[in-house]
Amino acid sequence: MSDTARPGDAGPPNEPNEQNVPNVPNEPTVPAAADVPPQPVTPTIPGAPTPIVADAPAAASAGEPSEPSEPGVPDTALPAAPLGTATGLTDGQWHRLHPATPLLRGGIALIAVLGIIISNLRERFVEMFVGGPGDYQGDPIDFILENGYVPLVLGAVALFLIIFILIFYLSWRMHTFRITNEVVEVRSGILFRTNRRGRLDRIQGINIVRPFFARLFGAAKLEVNVAGQDANVQLAYLSSSNADDLRRDILRLASGTQLERDAASGAAAGGQAATNVIDRRVSELLAPELDPNYAPPASVVKITVGRLIGSVLLNDTTFIFVLMVIGAIVAVVFSQSPYPLLAIIPVLLGLVSFLFTRITKSLRYTIAGTPDGVRVGFGLLTTSNETLPPGRIHSVQVSQPLVWRPFDWWEVKVNRASKSSTQGASGQQNTTILPVGNRQDVMRVLGLMLPGLVNDDSVEMLTRGLVSKGGDDGFTNSPRRARGIRWFSWRRNGFAFGPGVVLLRKGAIWRELVVVPEPRVQSVALQQGPLLRKLNLASFTLQTVAGPISARLGAVDAQAALAFFNDASRAVIESSSSDTSHRWRSSELVAAPLVDAPAPTVDAGPAAAATAEPMPAASVPAASEQIGQPGGLAGDDVSAHSGRGEDSPAPIDGPPAGDASQGQERN
Repeated sequence: MSDTARPGDAGPPNEPNEQNVPNVPNEPTVPAAADVPPQPVTPTIPGAPTPIVADAPAAASAGEPSEPSEPGVPDTALPAAPLGTATGLTDGQWHRLHPATPLLRGGIALIAVLGIIISNLRERFVEMFVGGPGDYQGDPIDFILENGYVPLVLGAVALFLIIFILIFYLSWRMHTFRITNEVVEVRSGILFRTNRRGRLDRIQGINIVRPFFARLFGAAKLEVNVAGQDANVQLAYLSSSNADDLRRDILRLASGTQLERDAASGAAAGGQAATNVIDRRVSELLAPELDPNYAPPASVVKITVGRLIGSVLLNDTTFIFVLMVIGAIVAVVFSQSPYPLLAIIPVLLGLVSFLFTRITKSLRYTIAGTPDGVRVGFGLLTTSNETLPPGRIHSVQVSQPLVWRPFDWWEVKVNRASKSSTQGASGQQNTTILPVGNRQDVMRVLGLMLPGLVNDDSVEMLTRGLVSKGGDDGFTNSPRRARGIRWFSWRRNGFAFGPGVVLLRKGAIWRELVVVPEPRVQSVALQQGPLLRKLNLASFTLQTVAGPISARLGAVDAQAALAFFNDASRAVIESSSSDTSHRWRSSELVAAPLVDAPAPTVDAGPAAAATAEPMPAASVPAASEQIGQPGGLAGDDVSAHSGRGEDSPAPIDGPPAGDASQGQERN
């Protein structure tokens, strides 16, 4: 990840624009950067009030000591600490991780090695307590005992443990992190140093995982998911209480606002520190997955245990196993031998273990709306919860397998510009937001992920997109001549425009509805091959970031596809020009007293460009003009594209499907 210039960096000492500038009467003066500490910079949006910024001393870290810069490595000047953080860890200073990090990261491997040794010596341990023959010819233990090498071996083991502990201690000392107004930065390594930075305006989500063993020490792992390939930044491990507060602080910085710390939260933190350690650990283990005070109860979507078990059993893996059992029974009948049934016993054991793991990992599953985005949490012993900020969802897919149709169950997936190293519930990718839910749950989840989509007018259209068989239902569907290539789904195969989104409906046996927010579309592509041209059909694709969802619709009437291309191109450019969801709190002000001089304002880059005037519709060329034939598509295999230009804002977009390098270049 490349470094970028930060607002507030101190320039050369004798620059004319920094020093020796005479005061102008009746004009506010901005202090020189060399005379005062750099001020936190908040992007300004045209038409919005200017935020009030006040001086704030760097907050002390909450129980995790800071560290000076490395000798010989100059530190780049950074913006001042943001005002009012809950943890004090976002002050731009270097901090260390949880003291139990060496044990949690390396101690597990040592325990595993000791377990293997004890397992190999189990016969000797049994002999020590219950007696036995004691015949271990050629055993290394006997060789050590007979030759008097016991002190030497014990010394070697002690030396190994000392070196092992020293290495992990040095690794912990050298593993530090800092959070500024612009980046989350981590440096680590003893001999080979590594430095990773993730820009706040590229954050796609923040995931907190609490493995069961780490929960015993009150620790948690925080992962900042950044747009791009292999761009995530991990903080493993932090104290469990600091992890939640630090996530809120980072999201507040990324949202474009800085809030004053609530005095009550500081008092609560002090009271918690005074309580007994064992009581705190017990309360953390018994606490609900989602704090009832963190999200409104009306916004919480939960998965019942019965529905969860039913959805896990009614899947492809279970049906394949049932077919195997039927085949084994048939083989037993014809062969008069029980061996075919015995052969599937290992498969049965593996299937039971797989299903049990999926169910336990998905227990206590919740989806809730918070001020900083959608929070998805799950887990019984090892818990995981992730917050997806607004504007980070690039497309949504609502699908229904055939076996779920009698129960009206649906699954919701999303495309994101980042990939978390932590698996989602049921061992699935973290792109699965709702593993199983009814239609009401789907509507609530869509309303959380895409605010403004679900209202009284759009619910009926979304419902038709999910369950309608086609016809005159508000969607532009495939014509009858498309039934040759869409045997069962040509009636349902269609598209429609919703409030700020594009709806693509596909499938009759396996139903599917794809919802693409217009500001997240990277480009629109229109294709027509020889077969589609002969049938006067075409296909189009809304290209977003790579993921499990393909926003492509085929077998559409050619004229309808041309009209969609032009309408979608205009809608995408207009929505992208006016979108500010990536700075969802930019209108909030800092709760601080006024200062003598107003804070300097800077160009907010993509955030300010997002509020520019929409591009005139006439600037988007029609598809027929791009292709060169006014009446339709021509050529052997024709494709037309329309996308945002280089000046169009794309502050949080990752690489489009099939282009992984673009995400690294932007990161």
